[in-house]
Amino acid sequence: MLTPSIKKNDKTAKLLIYTVSFVVFAVVALLSRVQLKVDLGFDVHVFAMANAIINSIVTILLVWAMVAIKQKSYELHKKLMLYAMFLSILFLVSYIAHHLLAGDTKYGGEGIMKTIYYIILITHIPLAAIILPFILFTAYRSLIGEYEKHKKLARYTWPLWLYVSITGVLVYVFISPYYS
Repeated sequence: MLTPSIKKNDKTAKLLIYTVSFVVFAVVALLSRVQLKVDLGFDVHVFAMANAIINSIVTILLVWAMVAIKQKSYELHKKLMLYAMFLSILFLVSYIAHHLLAGDTKYGGEGIMKTIYYIILITHIPLAAIILPFILFTAYRSLIGEYEKHKKLARYTWPLWLYVSITGVLVYVFISPYYS
C-alpha cells in the first residue's frame, strides 16, 4: 500500500467536499439559464467536442485505473485517478463555457433514437449532478490512507463515474448533428 498523501481531518474535508460540490452544482444550475451573446470568432461547439474527448479519455483512465488496482499497481492507480480528476475539472470548465456561449440545443431525432437519447440523458444528468461528492470522498479516503473505506466507496463511485463519462460522450454523439 501507499503511504498517506495528506493528513486526516474529516471535519474540514467534509466541509470542503460539501461546499465544493454545492458550489459546482449551483454554478452549473444557474449558468444553464444564462447565455452570453459573444462572437469569439470560432464555432463555440468546439467546447462540446472537447467535452466528449475529455470524457472519452476519462473513461479510458477509469478502466485503466481499475486494471492497475486489480494488478496491485497502487502508484499507477493513484496517478491515473488523479489524472481523471484533473481532466474532469477541465471538462467542467469546458462544459460551463459551452453552455454559456452556445445555450441549449434541442434534439432533432425521431422514433427509437429519440427515446434512446432521452433515456440516456435522463439517467446521465442526475448522476452527473451527484457524482462529485462521491468522487471527492473516495479520493479523500485514499489520500489519507483509509484504503478499506476508499475501497467500499469506490465500489459505488467507480461504476457511476464510468457511466457518467460514457453517457456524456453518447449525449454528444446524439446531439452534435443538431448544433446550429
